Amino acid sequence: MRMLAAIFALACSGWAQFKSTVPLVVAPTTITDSKGRYVDGLTGADLILYDNNVPQKTQMDWMAYPISLVVAVETGANSGAVLDKLGGSGILFTDLLAAYGGETAVLSFSDAVALQQDFTPDSTPVVHALRMLRKEGGNACMLDALERALTMLARRPAARRRIILMIAEKRDRGSEAKLVEVMAQAQRLNTAVYWLTYSPFLEPFTVKPKTAEDTKPEAKRIKMPKCAWCEKPDDSAVPPDLGPGGITYAIGELARLHKPDLAALFAATTGGRTMSFLKKSALEDAIQAIGEEVHSQYILTFQPQAAEPGEFHALRVVVRNRPELRVRTRQGYWAVQ
Repeated sequence: MRMLAAIFALACSGWAQFKSTVPLVVAPTTITDSKGRYVDGLTGADLILYDNNVPQKTQMDWMAYPISLVVAVETGANSGAVLDKLGGSGILFTDLLAAYGGETAVLSFSDAVALQQDFTPDSTPVVHALRMLRKEGGNACMLDALERALTMLARRPAARRRIILMIAEKRDRGSEAKLVEVMAQAQRLNTAVYWLTYSPFLEPFTVKPKTAEDTKPEAKRIKMPKCAWCEKPDDSAVPPDLGPGGITYAIGELARLHKPDLAALFAATTGGRTMSFLKKSALEDAIQAIGEEVHSQYILTFQPQAAEPGEFHALRVVVRNRPELRVRTRQGYWAVQ
């Protein structure tokens, strides 16, 4: 906890410049038993939320609000192998994560952020948007993507849960948006940020070999000849996509290690979660795990007391008379005025 606060203090040194209010703090809370099974049936009287070790008067809503979900996918030079894995995952986002009453939007980002699919309850356009993603550019403007996603979520009705799922590396490359401002907006909107990360060095070695037919736009691919004399699929092999590579690139990536781990920062302070994947099966398992968690959480809310801008407030939740249960919630929030 102290380390997290220290990282934020360095990353958010300009926080006191912001003049905004957080009328309500939302703390999504996951409770499991010793075997990792979700615990349901608890009431507000069973849970105690502490803000800087001071118990708060809370309200609890459980699975009360439909979800507005933004899936933001990195499409830079490192992402080719990941985009191949995402093609058939759209239905998981809509049916398992956004689920009943939910809506899903898709963003892509590299040098710039692009809206691929606006909010929809239908899985078909989401699946199509993900299948059509292609590599472009060489940057990874994660903060710009988060800022765009938050702007979209701010326009959704108030009685909805706001969730962002980032599928990207951990560190930003090329954003114009500032960490302080994006974090403040995520806090104001009580948006939970989940982050699926991957290794750009290892991912290319997990993709099955491709043919020239696979590289064509989906609408132009020949899956099966319509007749004996019709054009046949081009089965000639193409070289594997190993990303940008090169020693210059490797040195640049090492230099980026001093930048904040955005996946850890946003997940910890918004009540989300970060998970890594390598193979397609692990990606699908991670999406399913996040969906199960989101729909098993207790949603605690409280009115924060007045505090000095920039002061970090640590949060924790305990279950009365049940010390054997494991409880996880957002690690804290920053006081603003």
